[in-house]
Amino acid sequence: MITINNYEEFEAYLGKDLGSSDWHKITQEQINKFADATLDHQWIHTNPEKAATESPFKTTIAHGYLTLSLIPYLWKQIVSIQNLKMEINYGVEKLRFAQAVTVNSEVRLVVKLVSIANLRGITKANIGISLEIKDQKKPALTGEVVFLYHFN
Repeated sequence: MITINNYEEFEAYLGKDLGSSDWHKITQEQINKFADATLDHQWIHTNPEKAATESPFKTTIAHGYLTLSLIPYLWKQIVSIQNLKMEINYGVEKLRFAQAVTVNSEVRLVVKLVSIANLRGITKANIGISLEIKDQKKPALTGEVVFLYHFN
């Protein structure tokens, strides 16, 4: 894990691969809880019996936004940002859902620092992301997440 304490330490990683998270298994229970939280109970996510016969994947799949919502959790396995007053999820750019994540698949985050800027004392970091699926060539999603860090 990389530990970053200030803007200068963060900036030293510009253009560099920062690493990857642990693998995280997507379970049907997690999918169902996400469906409850978002009110998106489409059968392709929540009905294993119907998905087995009618889905092209022959099983349920995770919501695309469920996979996206894992980014902050997985990011914190790769980089520890210390000495903060506050951090903000600021945006997502160039997001593409490249492949469905079937139930019981494992995913991990691979990241790179694409750009960093000091905005009057606030650090804006664009992190290139790829959410890989174990034993698959195509990732679940790619893009950039943007975080704002207010260092002490």
